[in-house]
Amino acid sequence: MRQQGVDTQRIALTLLAAALASWALTPAVRALAVRTGAVARPNSRSVHTKPLPYLGGVAIFVAFAAAAVFGLGPRHEIPGVLLLGGGAVLAIGVVDDLRPLPAARKTVLLSLVAVFTVLGGVRIEWVTNPLGGMFDLGLWGIPLTIVWLVVVSNLVNVIDGLDGLAAGISSIVALTLLVACHQAGQAHTVILTAALAGSALGFLPHNFSPAKIIMGDAGALFLGYVIAVVSVEGPIKSATAVALFIPVLALGVPIMDAAFAVWRRTVTNRSVLGADRDHLHHRLLNMGLSQRQAVLLMYSVSGFFGASAVGLTELTPVKAAGVVAGVFSLVYLGARRSGLLRLPRETGSMRLASLSVAATREEPAPMCGQGGPDRVAGPGAAPPVS
Repeated sequence: MRQQGVDTQRIALTLLAAALASWALTPAVRALAVRTGAVARPNSRSVHTKPLPYLGGVAIFVAFAAAAVFGLGPRHEIPGVLLLGGGAVLAIGVVDDLRPLPAARKTVLLSLVAVFTVLGGVRIEWVTNPLGGMFDLGLWGIPLTIVWLVVVSNLVNVIDGLDGLAAGISSIVALTLLVACHQAGQAHTVILTAALAGSALGFLPHNFSPAKIIMGDAGALFLGYVIAVVSVEGPIKSATAVALFIPVLALGVPIMDAAFAVWRRTVTNRSVLGADRDHLHHRLLNMGLSQRQAVLLMYSVSGFFGASAVGLTELTPVKAAGVVAGVFSLVYLGARRSGLLRLPRETGSMRLASLSVAATREEPAPMCGQGGPDRVAGPGAAPPVS
């Protein structure tokens, strides 16, 4: 899809509109969640200590939709596909929040949404060859796009375990893609990333520790889905030789967390689709950091990844590949040296009690863990929430 000039004022207005809408809508959504009993209560996997309302993802979705339509106009085809596909992903997430779905079934449902998205015109048709020219993917672009959409949709959900973590990192990723798309002159993807960043940033004051509401699977899956679609329509399709590296590096934190989870579960003979309480953010708490300290540290690492991704556009392909390898290696070595990546058998069993102490050291930490089965549905089913 052809994109033309970028209006900086419209970008700023779109981001501001999304942020204000998300900020203003979240209290109303919270009240609705409390009234309907859509409340998460602590369990063995979650880190929060008090019941918290779900449905924060609804406010993010509505704010994003309004800002995207404002920025691009109601007749633009991409907002239509995004809103239908994003609405379906949001619905899957809401159902999973209220009545947990098996991982396989949720993957199938997300795959169906991805197929719809591809039929709507979002597709990786070619990628730039760093050595020159283009790779025409042909029909292979269809399964590649579907896999990309499903995987990236889940990446944000992987890191949704501490107050403000998923919303903050999604904002950093969206702003990184915004700058990269702006440099490439990709107008409609710039507007979409502005709407995405604004909707996540507007939700953050209500979600940062101590949180008043959580986004749940609904919000995390929706944010991941939009990031995936924007990456396909923006950086991956740009003419720069390092296009493929930009979204991968921007998503560095969730990619490393997910990769570590798969590796950890594989070598300990557990299902890679299973849930646990051993993600990087859990380990930071177990090392003695408070929730805010852990979240701010992960923000910093994500910002480092984002700044590196933006810098790639000025480099040759060989230098860009070296930067990507160097950034991931540097973060990996730092995490490894700190003991963050040790297997449970190397460190002994993770002490749940220490997580509880860390969670209450600096703030009461009412929060949800990773969109897992800490859910209560139905009026009157949840403990009172003020």
